[in-house]
Amino acid sequence: MNTIEAINKRRSIRKYTSQEVSDEIINELLNAAMMAPSARNTQSWQLVVIKSRSLLDKLSDIHPYAKMLKEAPLAILVCGDRTQEENDSYQCINCSAATQNILLAAYALGIGSVWLGVYPRAERIEPIKELLNLPEGIIPISLIALGYADEVKAKPERFIKEKVHYDGW
Repeated sequence: MNTIEAINKRRSIRKYTSQEVSDEIINELLNAAMMAPSARNTQSWQLVVIKSRSLLDKLSDIHPYAKMLKEAPLAILVCGDRTQEENDSYQCINCSAATQNILLAAYALGIGSVWLGVYPRAERIEPIKELLNLPEGIIPISLIALGYADEVKAKPERFIKEKVHYDGW
């Protein structure tokens, strides 16, 4: 599969089968995350793999849009590391690039996924930090539900020529 195909066909999947995701695929996803570009090449992300049914269920209660975690066999929490990058804006950018790489790699590997925003919502950040015992200076940025898709979604038309400007507005 080429990159353009993955970009065009990847959809946000919220329904999963009960099939587990292999450690081999998980490692591919983690590697894809770490291949993302980052500001000043700080690579300021930390990744938390969540397989525990109990933790996935608790996360679905903490995050108001994460009900699919009750079905998903896996999630990855992408966190910014303030010991590697003090600027939270760069943290957000770096972790977003890592998140997008996970989403595209998941699709290419036959895994469904959905991006769940955490940062900058304190009502999501603080309970997640507490639940997962994140150390000081580690900020949860995004949560990705992952699993084998139990739904198929059509590609929407998103190209809007009025949103494109050349050489200025």
